[in-house]
Amino acid sequence: MSKFINEFKEFAVKGNAVDMAVGVIIGGAFGKIVSSIVDDIIMPPIGWLIGGVNFSDLKVTLPAMDMGLETTAPATINYGNFIQTAFDFVVIAFCVFLLVKGINKLARKKQEEPAAPAPAPEPTAEEKLLAEIRDLLKNK
Repeated sequence: MSKFINEFKEFAVKGNAVDMAVGVIIGGAFGKIVSSIVDDIIMPPIGWLIGGVNFSDLKVTLPAMDMGLETTAPATINYGNFIQTAFDFVVIAFCVFLLVKGINKLARKKQEEPAAPAPAPEPTAEEKLLAEIRDLLKNK
């Protein structure tokens, strides 16, 4: 049992697991933001343009069933909520696509940049002296 706990600690402390946990938390918050943008900003004008339809109100009501002494409440198929959720997914997928595309572009740009050549080392005092002697001998 101790080995299992140690393996779990090693896994949980690794950078990948922590990064994944942070990603899931940020992703959940991002999903709420996108849902709010879609529900409160994008869908109302679309509903208004197509005749004042509120997508979350779109549903098909199935007839109530008479079970003798009691009647069941009518069931509804809420296809408007499905449309809303599908639209949320498309917006989130598009945002993630743009994010990944931007990251890939930055990664490619970083790979394409050649490394600046190292400056030539300054000649030593001995090399400078030898160069002066050579130049003096050439002039004679």
